[in-house]
Amino acid sequence: MQPPTENWTLVKEFVLVGFVGLREEVRLTLFCLFLAMYLMTLAENGALVLVVAAERRLHVPMYFFLVHLSCLDVGYTSLTVPKMLAGLVGPPSSRVISHPACLAQLYLFTALGATECFLLAAMAYDRYMAICVPLRYQAVMSWATCLWLAGGSWVAGFLVPALPIYLMSRLIFCSSNAIDHFFCDASPLLALSCSDISIKQIGDFLVSLAVLLASSLVIGASYAHIITAVMQIRSAAGRWRAFSTCTAHLAVVSTFYGTLFFMYARTEVASSIRLNKVVSVFYALVTPMLNPLIYSLRNVEVKGALHKAFSQGMWRPV
Repeated sequence: MQPPTENWTLVKEFVLVGFVGLREEVRLTLFCLFLAMYLMTLAENGALVLVVAAERRLHVPMYFFLVHLSCLDVGYTSLTVPKMLAGLVGPPSSRVISHPACLAQLYLFTALGATECFLLAAMAYDRYMAICVPLRYQAVMSWATCLWLAGGSWVAGFLVPALPIYLMSRLIFCSSNAIDHFFCDASPLLALSCSDISIKQIGDFLVSLAVLLASSLVIGASYAHIITAVMQIRSAAGRWRAFSTCTAHLAVVSTFYGTLFFMYARTEVASSIRLNKVVSVFYALVTPMLNPLIYSLRNVEVKGALHKAFSQGMWRPV
């Protein structure tokens, strides 16, 4: 770690550049679009949680994990989007964030991402038990097991960023304080550091790779057994009925892990900041908005519960 020199001005707050540089009408259009997506994310995930809580038929492990996934999605968007919206149409001061607040945002965003990795692995294990070992499913996937899996996902997820955030807090930032992003992400922060970032980069890479590989191996092994079991079913209708319970989970896993591998399983500071912003918008805003739609549209029970809720006036004020 390099000590500060007399010519360095240490940075105590950052400016989130975000989408500055765009024309005013473009910024206003993006503000309306992102605000609509954010409100849809809150409404969709909130409705899904309420429907699962109200419908006793959905009080099963798969939907228990789905509620946790919805909470994570709301956390993702609420952590980054309000600041991004303020930066689009607000005064320059709305883009300022202090050094401790920046590290806190980076920690929470990383923790939520790691928690979602572990939670998706737990959901894959649940599908494996339901399809491959149906006779033992009720005994193995008890509520105690579900609580352990969900709680373990949250605890492990919030422990994962401890070392990367500690290493980030030891870096010295001087001169420029403009983060070319709409939230405090690791890559644009490292680009501003005056310190040697090699150890930090290696640490980030190893931690990210460990989380991604550990969770993806569980998911891969679960689906390898699921595919083997499904292919042993004689009728095509039976094979499709068995595998259809996994399609929504597979769609969510594909979009989530695809963007994460692109963003974080690399050693170098990202060279294309504009591309990183687009991908970040996708997994910080688009994916959380799509997840409840994927599960609702691909699931007869959820669609039935939603129809029942609306037809019976669950959402009408008392």
